[in-house]
Amino acid sequence: MASSPTDSATPPDVSGLTIGFLGGTGEQGRGLARRFAMAGHGVVIGSRDAQRAAEAADELARSVPGSALRGMSNADCARAADVVVVAVPWDGHAALLEGLREELRGKVVVDCVNPLGFDKQGAFALDVPEGSAAQQAAGLLPDSTVVAAFHHVSAVLLLDEAVGSIETDVLVLGDDREATDLVQALADRITGMHGVYGGRLRNAGQVEGLTANLISVNRRYKAHAGIRITDI
Repeated sequence: MASSPTDSATPPDVSGLTIGFLGGTGEQGRGLARRFAMAGHGVVIGSRDAQRAAEAADELARSVPGSALRGMSNADCARAADVVVVAVPWDGHAALLEGLREELRGKVVVDCVNPLGFDKQGAFALDVPEGSAAQQAAGLLPDSTVVAAFHHVSAVLLLDEAVGSIETDVLVLGDDREATDLVQALADRITGMHGVYGGRLRNAGQVEGLTANLISVNRRYKAHAGIRITDI
């Protein structure tokens, strides 16, 4: 797997990790789940409805032959996974995490939630009292290690079977070096994708909010644009 030329440490071996997706039946969760299954990871899709999660996992498994995809309740998903990705809508973010504090204890939790609003002028970033969705997650999960990542990846491209490579960088933010290194290495597992350290968790709000700008770009140009960081 690739690493940034500015990273001196050898990237951790994450190939054997099982990745869980809370809210994994949504487009972003299913898309990321599909790509990690393609990369050979065990993947668990979580949902409030275990049956719905199982159906989503079965559907994805048909497009990724030989994959290890399972569906279960959010709580069981949190318990079964080594690394857990939060991919729920913003309005259900706090309630979900409050209810899973024990199941997520001691785990790396990757928050990819974008607190956005929409009106006639398009998408805009919402004010979050804690500063960002990721900071809210960190406050609600004091016994977990929260990392912010995967905010700017198009669900359309992730789910498109005709797209073999997701050509984008993933900004990874957090306060624990081992955890951010781990999530960067996970991003590198997806073909075309590269994880880039983006700063401390306190800077996650700008990254989440940038999604509104990308939505505007994509609507204007009828594209599925991500981001690329130059000169590294």
